[in-house]
Amino acid sequence: MKTILFAFVAIFILTACASTNPGTPAKSPTANRLPTATPADAPTLLPEEAVPFSQTEWKTNFKKHTLPFSDILSGGVPKDGIPALDQPKFVSTSDASAWLKDSEPTILFENNHEVRAYPLQILIWHEIVNDTVGGLPIAVTFCPLCNSSIVFDRTVAGAATTFGTTGKLHYSDLVMYDRATESWWQQLTGVAIVGDRVGTQLKFLPSQVVAFGELRARYPDGQVLSKETGYSRPYGQNPYVGYDSGAPFLYSGPPTPGTLHPTDRIVTLIVGNIAIAYPYRVLADKRVINDTLAGQDFVIFWKGGTNSALDARAIASGRDIGATGVFDRNVNGERLTFLVAGDQFKDKETGTDWDILGRGISGTLAGQQLAPIVHGNYFWFAWAAFRPDTKIYEVK
Repeated sequence: MKTILFAFVAIFILTACASTNPGTPAKSPTANRLPTATPADAPTLLPEEAVPFSQTEWKTNFKKHTLPFSDILSGGVPKDGIPALDQPKFVSTSDASAWLKDSEPTILFENNHEVRAYPLQILIWHEIVNDTVGGLPIAVTFCPLCNSSIVFDRTVAGAATTFGTTGKLHYSDLVMYDRATESWWQQLTGVAIVGDRVGTQLKFLPSQVVAFGELRARYPDGQVLSKETGYSRPYGQNPYVGYDSGAPFLYSGPPTPGTLHPTDRIVTLIVGNIAIAYPYRVLADKRVINDTLAGQDFVIFWKGGTNSALDARAIASGRDIGATGVFDRNVNGERLTFLVAGDQFKDKETGTDWDILGRGISGTLAGQQLAPIVHGNYFWFAWAAFRPDTKIYEVK
């Protein structure tokens, strides 16, 4: 299995560097009264040390960093060797259905009634899409090695920037850079770890990974990221065959705690300063978990019918891992309790039926939308490396 994985990673690296469009960074749009990233608690800077990789292509201030450079590994590609998409094109859900199967995973993001879908069959080859949705500048990111899909507000210090890939990894996770200062950012935490913006925290935005068919049925007028990217890639193929059944790749970090397998999928939440993980295998069994943590009431839905992007060579043939949604379960001042109802969900209090996207589809609250809660869908090893204090949910 490892031999197959390494072979495909080698092909991926060669393909990633053989771009048909070398690309030039798009000019950053000007933000207009949008939320901004704010500095986290004062970061602990480490003493200056020799930089163990070439600095010729960087204008990064390497004197500022919060972790030893020895903890940052080369991913085997140069700066922008995995090219971010700066001028993404979109097609209708109808046109996308010609090449995107209903069971394929897509990142769903909505803002100001504008809906966009970003198929993982494209993100797996680019890792970052710089976009603007409903007037909000965002960065849609996906790190295949950590199975981490995260959407950020790309406004920093009052102005929108764009992000690219450094070609480096920390705990197997994508290290991005912003094109304004070329500071380096940890994708999984959204914090700058090297450069002038060290310690600054990006704002996480609610998003959801769901099967394309679910998205198409709910949002027939939504827009789907086009395969016309300006790059030649085998979209639809997975360069990490069998990865989510094996061991972490290019991981150099602390041992993974707990009883979960390192590449077990989890849903993660942070409420206050409490981090908790809900294993997919528990979610697949229960399908609905109503929970309260630090005063926050929420519900987690799970529904089958979504392929793994990191299993079979053809993503559309990947095994069914299901999809999740995490929502506030308070509606109109009432705390709801959810149950499984066939392929959908039902609340006990009003009898309304709900879908995996948190939309009331029939009953008293039909047409209402549950408020989404920022969460993560990651591999356990990746999340635990950054939050080893995470509690693992136990069936009650």
